Amino acid sequence: MIPPSPLVWLAGLLAAALLLFFELRRRRLPLPAFRRLSVVAKLDLVAAPLAAGYAVSLAVLLFPGAWATGFLPLRSSALLGFVLCAVFTPVFWSEGKKQIQFQRPVGILFAEWLFLMGAIPALSLLIAPRASGRFSALFAGYAAALLLSAVLLIAVIVPPFMKKYEGLRILERVGENEQFVQPEYTPATPECPHPEMWHMLDSQSTEVEVLDLLKSLVVALKPQLIVETGTFLGHGTTRLAEGARENGFGKVITIEFDPAIRQRALGRFELLGLSSWIESRLESSLDTVIDGTIDFLFSDSHLANREAEIRRLLQQLDPRGVLVIHDASSHFKLVREAALRLEAEGLISTVLLSTPRGVVIAQRREGRK
Repeated sequence: MIPPSPLVWLAGLLAAALLLFFELRRRRLPLPAFRRLSVVAKLDLVAAPLAAGYAVSLAVLLFPGAWATGFLPLRSSALLGFVLCAVFTPVFWSEGKKQIQFQRPVGILFAEWLFLMGAIPALSLLIAPRASGRFSALFAGYAAALLLSAVLLIAVIVPPFMKKYEGLRILERVGENEQFVQPEYTPATPECPHPEMWHMLDSQSTEVEVLDLLKSLVVALKPQLIVETGTFLGHGTTRLAEGARENGFGKVITIEFDPAIRQRALGRFELLGLSSWIESRLESSLDTVIDGTIDFLFSDSHLANREAEIRRLLQQLDPRGVLVIHDASSHFKLVREAALRLEAEGLISTVLLSTPRGVVIAQRREGRK
């Protein structure tokens, strides 16, 4: 246990406050946004700072005396706590980065911190049972309570998170704090070995640079009818609609099957003043009926539906029109292989663009002159 020394506590508090400051900065969380977070989300934010602060407190407690006496108590709970907190602080920091990318459930960092705080007294009892003396029972109860709390919290938050569609996970996270541009996280591929050079808003929305490409294609090609499958949060839709608005004509039909996600996208369209350029449909891309000839088709829906929806809509694509398929990197084999299969069957001509998640730009072969 740390004695109530002002220096020890002050050092720990300063270290925790400093790391919390950097945590808020990397998450782009101003104080008002921090206050709006749920209690569990706030506890996640302080997991790494608390571990770092505890490690610094223990360092201030242990090492000045050890330097003066030349003796460091190796079999002590303080040294064990320092080592574990020093090791796990960067782990919590790394987990926090993954949570920013919307790949970790809210509460998981705090659960891991509870597990660490419970492991320290538990391991102390095993390493130095005599040092605990008459406090052994108290240490054991304290450790058990923390470890049990960690297990129960994980049991409550992880199964529902894993069962939930990834888009809804991201929607929940975006509801807590606004999105911001960050380095792309998709794993490197042979065709794109440095994905971190690109940028993303979240793990499912199209890369920022590809969003810019979509608008540029619309401005350059002047399509009348643009169809997008997979609205999600509407980032791609808005860029397509911005291109149509810059042209002064055209319409975007965007298709989304989830009502909660579609509702969020509708709010974005309204906020940006683009609603008049967009027709939003709540249905599957495998059921939608498009009237007329499609000039620009952007396929960005559920991965398993891509090939079927492209085959379905391809006959309506103008031979001079353009098909853009997202998530066609070698990392997403399903979509890439589907595009190459359509090309091998003579249905489309493809160009594979080497972006982190991969983009195919294609045209129909039939009817092309």
